[in-house]
Amino acid sequence: MNLDFMFYPKSVAVIGASNKEGKIGNAIMKNLVNYGFKGEIYPINVKEKEVLGIKAYRSILDVPGEVDVAVIAVPARFVPDVIDQCGQKGVKGAVVISAGFKEAGKADLEEELVRRARKWGIRLVGPNCLGITNIEITFDVTFNPPERQARPGFGGIAFMSQSGAFGAAILDWAARHEVGMSKFISLGNMADLDESDFMEYLKDDPKTRVITAYLEGVEDGRKFLKVARETTKVKPVIILKAGRTEAGAKAAASHTGSLAGSYSIYEAAFEQSGVLNAKSMRQLFNYAKALAMQPPAKGDRIGIVTNGGGAGVMMSDGIIEAGMKIAELTEETKEKFVKAIGEGVLPHHMSFKNPVDIIGDAPSSRYEVAMRYVLEDDNVDALIIIALFQSPALDEGIVEKVGKMQEYGKPIIFVAPGGEYPEKMARRIEKTGVPVFETVEDGVDAIKALTKYGKYLGE
Repeated sequence: MNLDFMFYPKSVAVIGASNKEGKIGNAIMKNLVNYGFKGEIYPINVKEKEVLGIKAYRSILDVPGEVDVAVIAVPARFVPDVIDQCGQKGVKGAVVISAGFKEAGKADLEEELVRRARKWGIRLVGPNCLGITNIEITFDVTFNPPERQARPGFGGIAFMSQSGAFGAAILDWAARHEVGMSKFISLGNMADLDESDFMEYLKDDPKTRVITAYLEGVEDGRKFLKVARETTKVKPVIILKAGRTEAGAKAAASHTGSLAGSYSIYEAAFEQSGVLNAKSMRQLFNYAKALAMQPPAKGDRIGIVTNGGGAGVMMSDGIIEAGMKIAELTEETKEKFVKAIGEGVLPHHMSFKNPVDIIGDAPSSRYEVAMRYVLEDDNVDALIIIALFQSPALDEGIVEKVGKMQEYGKPIIFVAPGGEYPEKMARRIEKTGVPVFETVEDGVDAIKALTKYGKYLGE
């Protein structure tokens, strides 16, 4: 499944391009131009001579050069005929933004669209979708304006979504938290290309480290299971499945025409194929961020280093409740701590039973000693660091020291609760490669993703 022609086009035609503010075709043109797409842009409009200062054409057949991808934003009833014109032009892929197909009770129109696309060998995204984005080459044919929806920087997370609105929220979240993304796909009705096709493509995409998705339903269960099994052996797949209840399933049917099916069947399929099952938008974020930045854990014994005792207790509860273990430190590690305390390197009133509580007046140098001792312990598979940056004793040296801990090759998660200053420090720490989370619960999610995926790889 090579869809490079769709994500790395040299030319794109926008059918329904417009100069009118508020029109979908106007927003798509603006995103292509303003985001900085380097290829040829061909606006198609039967009335306009120019769109945003670019020469317009009455039909795609009038375009002088080759067209790799057509983005279609015209009323649904015209789309099949437009696909015929695209076929005559030799277009390889079409992104059908237009709504009014299966989700609106017009399954026959959608079937006709697919029939004509297959006649010409055109692959379809949608219909009824927000569009697609390849952040690597600033190719954006979505229609949400940048002043309302931010674009993240380039990175390793790919996201596909049956909901355009949910997809927009993910892009906003990634931009706000400075989490890089590779590709974004609004699936829409999946009349042709479906979640399995894109998963297969992203499996072999060198720019994608983690595949994430919001799904309401899967049409071809056998195909999904086969592709998911193959993909999860190469890179993690995280899915947030909506339509878990009867009410949600009915809403999914009216949204994208999906048959949501029994949620318990999906749960079993995910477990069998190694897919990580996210239960909320936030959990999806947490899983994706952790797996994009850290290696999977080779076990579920967790070490904790904290400057706040209460946070350590909460983290211990969360780890146990999530089915992981609090690591029992070896006698050798305990002796290291005893010696360091005796030499005045660590304070007498700290605790090293795990959680390792280095207390509230800990500077970064104290963190460094404790982190090293815990990571050097053979009983520890992964480390969670909790830092309450509200303490004036914790200096900015923590950034470099945490980054260096990755030399041990074990996964590390950092938790920094609070407001503006902790968030500023979090972004600095993440530049070293260690993901930072705002709450204990988020940290539990993150370490759970690393241990669960690591367990699947080891089976």
